[in-house]
Amino acid sequence: MNDVSIQEKALPSHRVINPSVLYFGTPVALITTMNPDGTPNISPMSSAWALGDRVVLGMSTGGQGSENAVREGECVINLAPAGLWEQVERLARTTARNPVPEYKAAAGYHHEPQKFGAAGLTPLPSDLVRPPRIAECPLQFEARIVAVHASGGEEWRAGSHHPFAIIETCVERVHVHDDMTISGTNYIDVSRWKPLLYVFRHYVAAGTDLGRTFKAEA
Repeated sequence: MNDVSIQEKALPSHRVINPSVLYFGTPVALITTMNPDGTPNISPMSSAWALGDRVVLGMSTGGQGSENAVREGECVINLAPAGLWEQVERLARTTARNPVPEYKAAAGYHHEPQKFGAAGLTPLPSDLVRPPRIAECPLQFEARIVAVHASGGEEWRAGSHHPFAIIETCVERVHVHDDMTISGTNYIDVSRWKPLLYVFRHYVAAGTDLGRTFKAEA
């Protein structure tokens, strides 16, 4: 038994900071939805987490994507690989809103009605929902919206002034690039999955397989 006291350990020093963002490292997702005019929209985002068959999205209420998702009740969650970061960045200053809200225009956003073309991405038809999938994304989740909450836990409603909505989705179908699966199984080959992470407003590649938890099946 190790009887070395905490005082004798060489511990790293710490300091208090006040960062402008708390994006400590989450996968980049491209959320596809349908605009009111029937055209597809792509919303890049990085606030998502999964539990069971549910994926929870944190989306700005000022964007067309969250409005589309709530109105239509469906979306596709496309997880971007690291090699797609430049295409993701091409979408960063675009918006499907027309006219562009003043606060977005001041930040350099511009209206882009053809986001697939602008980013150089390829749409694929979905099986169960209207929004298309993105062919270049190795993982694509067709999903239905099952609950929407405003920041602070209140019920979300159209026209609310909350900065973001917490959108709970239920994944109904998963598509994956064939060469990223373990042959003959339903498992992802994690040694081949190189997700794009958004870390403190930087794009970071990830994908080193360090080992597996006891919960992972052989």
